[in-house]
Amino acid sequence: MTRGHSPSTLDEALMMLNEQGGNAVPVAGCTDLMVIDYATGRSHDAVVNVLGLKELAGIHRTDDWLDIGAASTFTEIRNNPDVQAVSPILAEVAATVGAWQIQNRATIGGNIANASPAGDSLPVLLALDAECVLAGPTGERVVAYADMHVAYRETALAPGELIVRVRIPLSNKSRLQQFRKVGTRQAQAISKVLVAMTADRDGDVLENVRLAAGSVAAIPLRLSKTETALNGQRPDLRTADAVAAVARAEVQPIDDVRSTADYRKFVLGRLVRRMVLHAGTPD
Repeated sequence: MTRGHSPSTLDEALMMLNEQGGNAVPVAGCTDLMVIDYATGRSHDAVVNVLGLKELAGIHRTDDWLDIGAASTFTEIRNNPDVQAVSPILAEVAATVGAWQIQNRATIGGNIANASPAGDSLPVLLALDAECVLAGPTGERVVAYADMHVAYRETALAPGELIVRVRIPLSNKSRLQQFRKVGTRQAQAISKVLVAMTADRDGDVLENVRLAAGSVAAIPLRLSKTETALNGQRPDLRTADAVAAVARAEVQPIDDVRSTADYRKFVLGRLVRRMVLHAGTPD
């Protein structure tokens, strides 16, 4: 029988996780736990509820970071004025995570740890150059978000570690941010393709471009070749067409129950093209 634990502090949670010999799972919103267990046959000796831990709660802004507790729900994220001001695409993507009931329960730390390549927030965090603060039996460490996802549904979390906070560096106010999601429906849809983009405008050209995509590989993916093709270019029609072709060639998606590889490549190219053209539109 699976036992449930509700620690009152982070240290207590870490102790409980490590006392179980690696066969305890931390839970917060629990929106995907039983779904994955049923699909994979996974079982646990214990679940450890971390939703109420103060060390994982709260959203605040410092001189350098937007600091988001891993147990922050997507409702909290979408409604937070600091998120809206600093990382508007994160507030935007928070509004696409399932229905309101899911947004009221699902947490950003859970979305990361769940590590689905279709996870809505994952490419956005890549494009925003985020980092994760992890805590474990040997203390805290910081992992760049670009290094968090190592394989299909596998992260850089070591046994007994928890995601404590997500930090996003403050960028200049004029930095361009865009996010696009394509699914079967306008709402409550698992994504077929997600794309997030951030960039600086330097006169007529784009610089410091970061492009990330979800649902086109086993992990959320930085489109590094596409970024190189776009950096230093004017966001006009010629550039948009050329960069879209690079994006399509950069990914090797699969056919699955939600879509086909060919469709995903086509849609990815169209989304990147639209983002480039939008970047060339005066505010």
